[in-house]
Amino acid sequence: MRFVALIVWFVTALWGLYMLAVWLIENDATRQGESASRLPLPVILAHVLLAVTGLGVWIAYLLLDRPALAWTALGILVAIAGLGLAMFARWIPVYSATGDEAGPGKEIPAEGNFPLLIVLAHGTFAVSTVVLVLLTALGVGVGG
Repeated sequence: MRFVALIVWFVTALWGLYMLAVWLIENDATRQGESASRLPLPVILAHVLLAVTGLGVWIAYLLLDRPALAWTALGILVAIAGLGLAMFARWIPVYSATGDEAGPGKEIPAEGNFPLLIVLAHGTFAVSTVVLVLLTALGVGVGG
């Protein structure tokens, strides 16, 4: 189960990096008004840095088999999830309004360009990662 958690965490990270790339490409810090991003840069950066750190801790757990590392990774995942939920809550109104605002001359925030499927997949795999890491830390399951 521990290696399944690694794979799921990695896939989650890839979809997250895809959304980060879209956000960076579409975001223009010089825009004013309605088209400004609703996702604060410090929250995005903290989410990404914690995800990379947590993944590194999980890999260390796999290599060293120290239960404290599994619990540390879980704690980091909780922080990552909190930031992710905050961003998701701020993204929902943007996504809902995207259909109303779309059209010639209308600009939408950068996160309005996230494909719904990617957002949902990222969130679903993120929840799966938390569950798999928790079960592994608790010692549920047998083998790798």
